[in-house]
This record gives sequence, C-alpha cells and structure tokens, in this order.
Amino acid sequence: MLPLALDVTRLSVAVVGRGAGALRRLALLDDAGARRVAVFADAPEPALERAAGARLTRRLPCAAELAETAVLFIADLPEPLAASLAATARAAGILVNVEDQTALCDVHVPAIVRRGDLTVAISTGGQAPGLARLLRQWLETIVDARWSERIRVLAQRRRAWRAAGHTPREVSGFTRSLIERQGWLSGRDAA
Repeated sequence: MLPLALDVTRLSVAVVGRGAGALRRLALLDDAGARRVAVFADAPEPALERAAGARLTRRLPCAAELAETAVLFIADLPEPLAASLAATARAAGILVNVEDQTALCDVHVPAIVRRGDLTVAISTGGQAPGLARLLRQWLETIVDARWSERIRVLAQRRRAWRAAGHTPREVSGFTRSLIERQGWLSGRDAA
C-alpha cells in the first residue's frame, strides 16, 4: 500500500449504493470538501436520499457516467453488481473502492481524524478495519480541536519564513523549534 491524499476538491467523484455505507462515503467526501460528487442509487434509503439531495440520480450509473469520474465509491450493493460496476470503472482508468470487499478495491478508505487542515489517516489495507477504527478513536483524544489552530499558526509562520528567503530545510528546523517550545508533542502544553 502507498498512502496518498486525494484532493477531492479538484476531482470528480461518484458514490453508488443504497444505504448506510453509501451515506458514510458521501459524508466522508462532504467532510473532505468534495465539490463534484454524483450519487447513484436505484433504491436509496431515505437518509441517503436526504443527504444526496440534487446530486442523486435514481438509478445505477452507465459506463459513460462512470467515465466522467476519477474515483468511484461503491457500497451496499450485492457482490456481483459491485464487481460489475468496479470492472467497468477500472477499465476506464477510474480508481475504485468497494466497501468491505477488499479484492475489488484499488484504493482503501482509511480511518480519519480531521482537525481543520490536519488529517491523520490510519489504514490496515482493508485487513482490520476494526483496529483502524479503534486507533482513530484513541487518536481523537490526543489530536484534539487545538490542532486546527496550531496548523493555522504553523502555516502563517511557514509563509513568513519562506517569504524571508529561508530554505525548506531551515523552515523545517524553525517548525520543529516552535513545536518543541510550545510543547505540542510533549503533552506539557497548556492549551
């Protein structure tokens, strides 16, 4: 596995499913700021229908519609149907994730802790999602809401250091020094 972060604000994404799994994938994309999301459901559960709103197409996608996406998420479909959609998408060069069907996946969705622009992802390559979920819950207690502001401060300082002509190596050192002075990773920070 090679962990990558996809900028879904720039990519076209599709979610195909009927219920809770598709709803989770849609919420994940919405939380990540996805702007171009198509949702296909031949029999959507009411919660999915509400969350998808105008993005919902009340049928499964055709090959041409799949070809317009960069990443396809499939959930809540029987394995033969999911496999057929995944094969069609893959033939068009689309990255595919099928919930709970590792053999059909090109990409896996990690457990995520998000604090503003800070994203911590935990993946077991689809082998132990329960462990990834437990690690996420544990990390949520350590990587708390304060990290959103810390990222903002670091980004502001980084821009200033770069504008002053400092090299990436120097900026890295300044970043380390600031974090150590603040005690952000030692547990001694006050707030």
